[in-house]
Amino acid sequence: MLVLVAGTFGLQALTSARTWQFFGGLTDRVDTTQKVVALTFDDGPVPAGTQPLLDELARAQVPATFYLIGQDMEKHPELARSIVAAGHELGNHTYSHERMVLVTPGFVAEEVERTDKLIRDAGFQGEITFRPPNGKKLLALPYYLDEHNRKTIMWDVEPNTYPDVDASAERIVDFTVEHVRPGSIILLHGMYAGREQTRRAVGPILDRLKADGYRFVTVGELLTYQGK
Repeated sequence: MLVLVAGTFGLQALTSARTWQFFGGLTDRVDTTQKVVALTFDDGPVPAGTQPLLDELARAQVPATFYLIGQDMEKHPELARSIVAAGHELGNHTYSHERMVLVTPGFVAEEVERTDKLIRDAGFQGEITFRPPNGKKLLALPYYLDEHNRKTIMWDVEPNTYPDVDASAERIVDFTVEHVRPGSIILLHGMYAGREQTRRAVGPILDRLKADGYRFVTVGELLTYQGK
């Protein structure tokens, strides 16, 4: 029983690791001395969050990277197009948002490639990086991404993880600002209707980090700062 429990917890740690995977490269932040940071949003697009987020980013003149779900893009293609038209970067967050752990190679290929096509249909022309739903991955997904020379993007700052932080826009702002460092990748979940506190936090996060001398870039741009 102890071996089984230890094995289970070990497997959970492997599937959730932010800095390591069995195959290919993984980036949770970029090693740089430059005060650059990437702001990323997971999930959607959906009506509740897309335009409010775009409005705040436009106000602050900040680019972001949106890791979108294929089935949400199919339901709301105009929202995906609006994100691209506003100058932001799109990333792949699978088609169904299933946890990519005990899955077949065929399932992985379908999830990634179907979503890639929707991203291209939305008008995005740049490199499409990938982020696993809930950060979960084990064998089939990392192997597929490595074989196709795809980048796995994680994060090092995620205030929504902690219920006491997530409950308040002010706490989300404070947590984010306190934990950001040069090369950080911030993850926020601001799309769905129940994420109002996160949406309220976006503007103050942008303003405070800019006041601290940080410059916001897309994930694709951030990767070029590695080692600089």
